[in-house]
Amino acid sequence: MGGRSANKAGYFDKLKGLLEEYNSIFIVGVDNVSSQQMHEIRQALRGEGIVLMGKNTMVRRAVKGFIGDNPEYERLLPFVKGNIGFVFTNGDLKIIRDKILANKVAAPARAGAVAPDDVYIPAGNTGMEPGKTSFFQALGVPTKIARGTIEITTDLKLVEAGTKVGASEATLLNMLNISPFTYGMGITQVYDQGNTFPPSVLDIEESQLLKSFSSAITNIACISLAANFPTLPSVMHSVVNSYKNVLAVAIGTEYSWPEIDELKDRIANPDAYASAGPAVVEEKKEDAPKEEEAEKSEEESDGEGFGDLFG
Repeated sequence: MGGRSANKAGYFDKLKGLLEEYNSIFIVGVDNVSSQQMHEIRQALRGEGIVLMGKNTMVRRAVKGFIGDNPEYERLLPFVKGNIGFVFTNGDLKIIRDKILANKVAAPARAGAVAPDDVYIPAGNTGMEPGKTSFFQALGVPTKIARGTIEITTDLKLVEAGTKVGASEATLLNMLNISPFTYGMGITQVYDQGNTFPPSVLDIEESQLLKSFSSAITNIACISLAANFPTLPSVMHSVVNSYKNVLAVAIGTEYSWPEIDELKDRIANPDAYASAGPAVVEEKKEDAPKEEEAEKSEEESDGEGFGDLFG
């Protein structure tokens, strides 16, 4: 009993030390992960992350004991279920995520295993003797005899994702040397500085965040202006709209100040400000014929020269 208590105390201390040392945790699923894979993943994460496994009951008890000092640890508890483990890190989450998921191994289909993906049998020659045709027919696999061997005529989905692999399906896949599944660590949740989120969040690009942030600011500004409730995003628009109202009052009345005098003068005498633009255009139009005449005279003189040369 004393040895067990010592082991629990040691595990609690180790878990607490890792929680205090590292800011981020990957909660990983380790179903069908071999000890060799675990060893390879630990090596890949050396210097960047620590893998810690433990019984769920012991992990829950330990985390609950830490909540008094660090309430944010409570967010870990809903995900401590099933065959899971922790990967602690202070590194770049995307890089660590990729290293965790990179270690995958192909595995043959086993009867009773739940298929993570759809399993297809490709069309083609199987190299099997015709005596096994009835086995294919029992599973509904379309075949024909070609050159004394069984040939599958069309691609067939043998097992649907999320369903259990039957004994016959597993036997057929093994006969065809098809290892349809790959097994490795899967990430169920990410804990980062007191927040938990699904691993898909790591795929969000910075441009998407900026677009969402910009859209949120626009919505806040619109609601604030409509409700006449000032907020930081709406203040700039309120100032501009107020200044427009001041300009409208100044133009509609005799009230004036130096900055508004030019605007009033433009409104009162539009021709004085518009005459400068067309004058430049007219000058350009007048210059155009002169340039054309000069080009024509050059062409004529050039033509005369060639005439003298070949005349």
